[in-house]
Amino acid sequence: MSPRRVKPRPYKYHEVFPKANGFREASEIRLFETRDIVKRLGVISPNRVFINNYPISNPPAIFNASMLLEGETAKVYARIIVGYYKYVSGIVELELPLEDILSGNINLNYYASRIVISPSSKYDLWGAEDPRTYRVKDTVYMTYTGRTINFFNPAIRIERTLPVTAIRDEVDEHKWRKIYVHRLPGELEDEMVSNKDAYIVGIGDNKYFFHRPHMIDENYYLLIGKEWRRDVSDEITEIIVENNIEIMRPLKQEDKLGWSSPPIYYRKNKVIAFIHGVDRQIGAYRVFAAEIELDGNDVAVAAVTPRYIMEPRESYEVFGDRPYTIFPCGTARLNKEEVLISYGAGDFMIGFGLIKMEDLLGELDKGRIY
Repeated sequence: MSPRRVKPRPYKYHEVFPKANGFREASEIRLFETRDIVKRLGVISPNRVFINNYPISNPPAIFNASMLLEGETAKVYARIIVGYYKYVSGIVELELPLEDILSGNINLNYYASRIVISPSSKYDLWGAEDPRTYRVKDTVYMTYTGRTINFFNPAIRIERTLPVTAIRDEVDEHKWRKIYVHRLPGELEDEMVSNKDAYIVGIGDNKYFFHRPHMIDENYYLLIGKEWRRDVSDEITEIIVENNIEIMRPLKQEDKLGWSSPPIYYRKNKVIAFIHGVDRQIGAYRVFAAEIELDGNDVAVAAVTPRYIMEPRESYEVFGDRPYTIFPCGTARLNKEEVLISYGAGDFMIGFGLIKMEDLLGELDKGRIY
């Protein structure tokens, strides 16, 4: 059976979203090749996770995990489902000894968890998915994908998913409060099918919103929004994300790109962001990285890894609820030399990997633009 050839669709919004500096060069540098630099540390399977505050013992699947390092503990926030009928998700918290991850004991040990985010409004009624957990100054945020009230309605094909941001309680760190839902402005709001893969980045006094809308032209746009406007709702504060800059386009072999785990802060106004590309032939997820410079109103792609730096290779990445899927949602600097990542493996398990900064920076230097 020969693979179906999908012709690239014309971009309707190519004039709506201005381009980042380095937009064209980044697309020209990238290759459909891989040099996997991620050392696999192991996985947590769903049968070894217990839920303390829900009347089933184990989730059928636990995956797409974000992560915060606090001392010698890794607080992991993972997507779970409790049944396959509608694949409705919630988010659980696990507290893991960092040593378990680094030593490989995560392949053997059992862990308790508790649900900390569950559906509760029109913005996430059909599920809370794919959390990104991170700090902006001294505040801990979680931005996740909310499946809205429109998700299963065939008569409505706009805003089926929206990014929702919650803030961690300063006194009880097991409690989270949903504070923002992020939307596009004006006519774009009525032309957006969904929005995913989002998080906030703080540089000085500026906040930038990384997100990936799916528009009605059936293209996916990798964007950074630079301006916010608040609309107060009766349920949650709506943030209108304006002045959006397009960062890069997929290769001809890719169907779409998306932001993966929150970035590594690198130098004064630069971050290293991880991006996943989904290929057109079998839908495999692979990961590459870009160095992005954020300077007030200027956004630039300073470097991009010419090749992917991670692709499915282990049995638990190749075979699962979604084959050939690796989906990083968590990043943590262990030290100056190493970066720890957490990711979804096959839409079924939580995977952990280790990246040497020397290898990552070496790959970025091969795709240096500025």
